[in-house]
Amino acid sequence: MILRNATIQDLDILALVESICFPQAEAASKETIGERLAVYPNHFWVIADGDTIIGFIDGPVVNQPNIVDEMFENAQMHAEDGLYQSVFGLSVLPEYRRNGYAAKLMRALIADARNAGRKGCILTCKEHLVSYYAKFGYRNQGVSASVHGGAVWYDMLLEF
Repeated sequence: MILRNATIQDLDILALVESICFPQAEAASKETIGERLAVYPNHFWVIADGDTIIGFIDGPVVNQPNIVDEMFENAQMHAEDGLYQSVFGLSVLPEYRRNGYAAKLMRALIADARNAGRKGCILTCKEHLVSYYAKFGYRNQGVSASVHGGAVWYDMLLEF
């Protein structure tokens, strides 16, 4: 497996992976993914089986310790020198799940944030995933103010 930063040439497959891994109301559009890639390409990692992208993780760097809904639609909220690396999505195609690929992506994001001197990482997740992210050191901060996609989210914080 190859772990690398995404490029604009990956846009079509990233949009496909996103649409497979998230419900329609929560999935980022191809245009939104393209905007994110243009603004923070160094915070967008893919994992590939040879030349085939099987998953990715991405998120802007921000100065607040929680994700707000505006961030999902406004890539310009990214602050390269910000305090927290956020996670907007951790996606692995269903046929590749349960092989540790999502964990490899998450560890790469965490290592990059730590090496950059950030205060930590943040994400929102659904209740059934709280224990998964806790394995990486994230702590549940309770129900999020985010209502992205009409779902109930939990704020998760990993402090270094």
